[in-house]
Amino acid sequence: MMKLAVIPARGGSKRIPGKNIKPFLGKPIIAYTIETAIKSNVFDKIIVSTDSEEIAEVAKQYGAEVPFVRPVELSDDFSGTTEVTAHAVQWYQDRNMPIELVCSIYATAPLLSAETLIKGLQIIQSTGKQYAFTVTAFPSSIHRAIKISKDNELEMYWPENFYTRSQDLEEAYHDAGQMYWGTPEAFTEKLRFYDKHSAPVIVPNHLVQDIDTPDDWVMAELLYQALQHNNSEIQ
Repeated sequence: MMKLAVIPARGGSKRIPGKNIKPFLGKPIIAYTIETAIKSNVFDKIIVSTDSEEIAEVAKQYGAEVPFVRPVELSDDFSGTTEVTAHAVQWYQDRNMPIELVCSIYATAPLLSAETLIKGLQIIQSTGKQYAFTVTAFPSSIHRAIKISKDNELEMYWPENFYTRSQDLEEAYHDAGQMYWGTPEAFTEKLRFYDKHSAPVIVPNHLVQDIDTPDDWVMAELLYQALQHNNSEIQ
């Protein structure tokens, strides 16, 4: 029974062209994900699911396997993490290669650490949940959120919280967009991530940066450089 890492990386990215192999501080961004997965030393196979020959070549260069070409129907803007990972799981199961656990890891998650991957594995094994994935706290309480009306006026979503101190309100979390440990059945049965059958792998805000725009990319590079500088000073 193997532990499988699946890195989804399709070729078409509109907001950041060539996003999955775009140079990030000197090397393709997908290389960071592959190297982190290798460093964790918890996977029997690390594969990249892609429809792009160029991405496949880069992936192999940095140590991942590309055992198949992702089908066209799973390579558009509407193909989700669950469906793409389920396809990879089914590909191995059809070849009588049983999977114990699978981890879907985003190609654009350079701030993800091997330690977090290991922690996620420990959490899913110890809790018996169907999923365990990275989450981080909102930087400000969502319970005091405000909105702007059509008349450009402000109002609170929950006015009853106006006189409640932020520290007295329940903390809220959001998906960190890095990695998702799961049982093979969770992916093939397309269970939702955000549900009671999932366990949180909590990471601090400074280790999270969603990369959807060029500005996000710049911020991720700055965060990565700051972390590298901090780590070198500690050492």
